[in-house]
Amino acid sequence: MNKNFAETLKNLRTSKRMTQQELAEKIFVTRSVVAKWENAYNLPDIFMIERICKALDVNEQDFIKNLLEGETELNVIILDDRKIIVQGSLPVIAGALPNANIFGFIRPSEAIDFAKKNKVSLAFLDIELGTTNGLELSKKFLEINPRTNIIFLTAYIEYSFKAWSTGASGYLLKPITAENLKAQLNNLRYPLPPPSHLDIGAIL
Repeated sequence: MNKNFAETLKNLRTSKRMTQQELAEKIFVTRSVVAKWENAYNLPDIFMIERICKALDVNEQDFIKNLLEGETELNVIILDDRKIIVQGSLPVIAGALPNANIFGFIRPSEAIDFAKKNKVSLAFLDIELGTTNGLELSKKFLEINPRTNIIFLTAYIEYSFKAWSTGASGYLLKPITAENLKAQLNNLRYPLPPPSHLDIGAIL
């Protein structure tokens, strides 16, 4: 929500040709508070959202509705240290989730960095990632977003019991097949939302 609100607020403010300082003065806060909102550091409470809507001359109900709809964008990642696995899995995942934004990674640090900047609804994680353990790595993803569904990927069945102990949504043996993937998607801890895109013009 933070990132979605930040983008929405900035787009609305600039569309009104209003500076951060001018908005801050209208809602009786400091410019740094507005800057923190627009940089996704924190969120205002509902009382302050009402002030913001009045200052920007937008409908409060439409503003909140569009914020919630914007949260339904579906981002899916796959992390495996073998490029061939990532490349082979992408079309299978795309076939099962045609409306999702799907991103592949071979480096754990890049995947974590992406998750910090984007809401990840589903993450496919290889268990053996060189010097990094995918089971431990899943904890970092869940710290960033506790509602991320984790599905572990591995070629070794003996990892299945350890995988379930992490709170994962599923477990798949490599290579991924459409049939096995579909079965896992039906058992996610947090059902995937339908895709939606924020339309700033609809609330101006």
